[in-house]
Amino acid sequence: MASEVRVNSITNRSGLGTATFNNDGSITVAGNLNLNSVTTTGRNAGVSTATGALVYNSTTEAIEAYNGTSWKNVAILGAISATGGTKDTTSRSGYAVHTFTGASETFTVTSGSGNVEYLVIAGGGGGGAGNPTHGGGAGGGGAGGFRTGTSFPVTPGSYPVSVGGGGAGAPAGNTTAGSNGTNSTFSTITSAGGGGGASSSGDATLRAGSGGSGGGGGRGPGGSANPGASGNTPPTSPPQGNNGGDGFHNPGVSSAGGGGGGAGGVGESGPNANPSPATAGGAGSPSSITGTDVTYASGGGGGKDAPGTSVPATPGGGGRGGDPGVSVGNGSPGTGGGGGGAGSTPQSGGSGGSGIVIIAYPTS
Repeated sequence: MASEVRVNSITNRSGLGTATFNNDGSITVAGNLNLNSVTTTGRNAGVSTATGALVYNSTTEAIEAYNGTSWKNVAILGAISATGGTKDTTSRSGYAVHTFTGASETFTVTSGSGNVEYLVIAGGGGGGAGNPTHGGGAGGGGAGGFRTGTSFPVTPGSYPVSVGGGGAGAPAGNTTAGSNGTNSTFSTITSAGGGGGASSSGDATLRAGSGGSGGGGGRGPGGSANPGASGNTPPTSPPQGNNGGDGFHNPGVSSAGGGGGGAGGVGESGPNANPSPATAGGAGSPSSITGTDVTYASGGGGGKDAPGTSVPATPGGGGRGGDPGVSVGNGSPGTGGGGGGAGSTPQSGGSGGSGIVIIAYPTS
């Protein structure tokens, strides 16, 4: 005949540890609850695989629970829950993905703690313009800074997010270079706006701007290069971008602006050739944070003052450079791509693409 003993609590001999059996079925432990400590090898070899079993895994230094098919880190079972931006739980299996496009937003962790992935891309720089005296051959805008990581720690609370806009392209015939893009931020992570492209200028005064990636140089004094600007400014590790390419003027022949730098490569420099082809913006960089591989932050192409020499836009949102028969391209919104440089006197520079911030974390 089966027997049973019913008690309200059990206290150890010292009186310092007590297990209380509550009427709602829960157990309250006064003192330390010591779980069985095992290595991953020992866990797999001999620990009970009953659903709900708990162990302390000394290999992973984590409390793990068996869910009926596999062992899971308890910290992940108590997963992060958060609000902010546009939240998507279907595009990437097992993850929540928050996408931000506004200048002043907030990522709010409502419960749970752990590490999140992030992608922070700043606005791309605007392209340079043609000049009434010196014609075309303007530099492309540099891409916005590209910063990404997989281990940013969060706990319940609010984290500010700001997405930078693209820089304006230089107006046709004006005496300005393209404008730099605006920074993007997530908490303590900042990506710098892309540098503006240089406008065409015989005296080389309208220089390209430095930034996440540097703007491309424009037409310089006869027979010399007009240098592109520095990327990864201010410096980060790993680098957030690359330098812009140099512009070039071959007197009596042609001029070519340098391509803006991109997250994945430097901008192409204008060659001393006849006819000089237009230049490509620096390559962008891919990210699969949303569950789909997407390329971001390529530089804007440099302009060319001879017709029929423009090149296609570089994948990653950078705008194509212009020539007398082809219009200048703008950077694509949400990519941080640089604007294209003007290829002829009446052309304005292309505007840079706005940036984007994306945050992702596991939900199971």
